[in-house]
Amino acid sequence: MVRILIIDDDQALTRLLKLELRDYDVVTAHNGLDGLRMFDGLRPELVVLDIGLPMLDGRTVCQRIREISDTPILMMTANRVTEEDIAHALNLGADEFMRKPLPLVEFQARLKALLRRARPIEADRVLPQTYSDDYLAVNVPMRSVTIKGEEVRLTPTEFKLLAMFVQHPREALTFQQLLENVWGFEYTREHHYPRIYVSHLRRKIEPDAQNPTYIQSEYGVGYRFVNQT
Repeated sequence: MVRILIIDDDQALTRLLKLELRDYDVVTAHNGLDGLRMFDGLRPELVVLDIGLPMLDGRTVCQRIREISDTPILMMTANRVTEEDIAHALNLGADEFMRKPLPLVEFQARLKALLRRARPIEADRVLPQTYSDDYLAVNVPMRSVTIKGEEVRLTPTEFKLLAMFVQHPREALTFQQLLENVWGFEYTREHHYPRIYVSHLRRKIEPDAQNPTYIQSEYGVGYRFVNQT
């Protein structure tokens, strides 16, 4: 059974989520320090993490987890969520960012989508599985990315987005294609997601994120991955 760690000091909410997520092995922590200890001991498949935690705030917990693991992280806040909030969460290493109170149907759908993104990508003999030049190397089956020989850590969502580009070189991928194939049908209305996540991915893999050479914009359409070999 898939194990989910929920780190939130709202005990009524964690009890509710535990009841709703009966198909999962749900464990809970109510402060940041306990959450980190439980993550280290249990190594769950997914983490649901509140920002406003006692003892150690959610931002720090997210950063600490991301230093040692690429486990999917869904961050939560009671405040209104802006695009800047999502971008900041990505900088910390989160995969997803939601506002509380959580619509339970949407919450469960997004958990399932996050778990799907974290699964190994099935090899398709028709599609390219690797890309390599003097600067960037990507191995899709191995979930490996290196820049000048140095490993780059990507979140599951970032890696699936990059894999989508590598497997469709020089093809103009529309925003809708990206949403459906990277995030899933649960996200088809989140039209701002590709722009936010591509911007963040560029900062990790491009020599100059302001003048990208690999992930190029097709204005009004989507993005295109351009081989540099």
